[in-house]
Amino acid sequence: MKKQLLVGAAVLVLFGCAKETPAPEPAASTEPAAQAQPSASEKLDTILAAQPEETKARYTHRHPKETLEFFGVEPGMTVVDTLPGDFWYTGLLLDYLGPEGKVIAADYSAEMWKQFGEYSPDPKEKVNWPADYVAKIEPTRTDGDAAIAAFQYGSVPDDMAGTADVVLMVRAIHHFMRLEDKGGYMTKALADANKLLKPGGIVGVEQHRAPEGNSDKWATGDQGYVKQSAVVAAFEKAGFELVEESEINANPKDKPTEKEFVWRLPPTLATSQKDPALKAQMEAIGESDRMTLKFRKKA
Repeated sequence: MKKQLLVGAAVLVLFGCAKETPAPEPAASTEPAAQAQPSASEKLDTILAAQPEETKARYTHRHPKETLEFFGVEPGMTVVDTLPGDFWYTGLLLDYLGPEGKVIAADYSAEMWKQFGEYSPDPKEKVNWPADYVAKIEPTRTDGDAAIAAFQYGSVPDDMAGTADVVLMVRAIHHFMRLEDKGGYMTKALADANKLLKPGGIVGVEQHRAPEGNSDKWATGDQGYVKQSAVVAAFEKAGFELVEESEINANPKDKPTEKEFVWRLPPTLATSQKDPALKAQMEAIGESDRMTLKFRKKA
């Protein structure tokens, strides 16, 4: 039988009549089809859409998606959030950075808080703030959330050094700057940011912006406003480089005089709670005019 098969094969080759045997059909896979993962932008959209209406009402003023994307924040990163809030930005980042990411919440030092006078919190609240904050957040985390850690400026743990991709300083710079002469707080904060960041890491600044034409004395931060030129100068002095600036949080309607402070505007409306006409004027202006700056740690 084997000899006959060999002879038959030889004849077919000689006369060019051989035909290719069709390849067998691949067996149907029994594995479930892999689902396409959403992009970072799609994930952020989904998270933002799921927030309560009170939070979403501020998107037109605060531009969370545009701001985080401008700073280059992406899932899986380690991000420091200065003055963390329930949503702005730690609450959002816990969802967005995902299980491969980490949020490091950062508060002012207990020493710095003492400089706030009548607005100073109870000192007992700040003694063990990092541990207390982590203990508060941990029960709210799910398996899909980022990890959480915390520290206070002026005391960055050594194990956090060189671990952060981005340090966010959102609406926090004015306090560092206005108290610089009382304890070098701006200088110390930028040194801490440098310590936290990986080489080439980013500091994202969003800050109430003083008109450059107003006096330097008024624009020290006591009124909530500081000059963009002063912020850039401070970062460059600390060894950072300005990568890019954006107007995504600009508001040309906000033109404060030297008799006004930022808290006259929404959401605080400090000067108009009992004056409906003035309140309407402040609401028509909207939230503050803000610089949005991206600085890079030099390698």
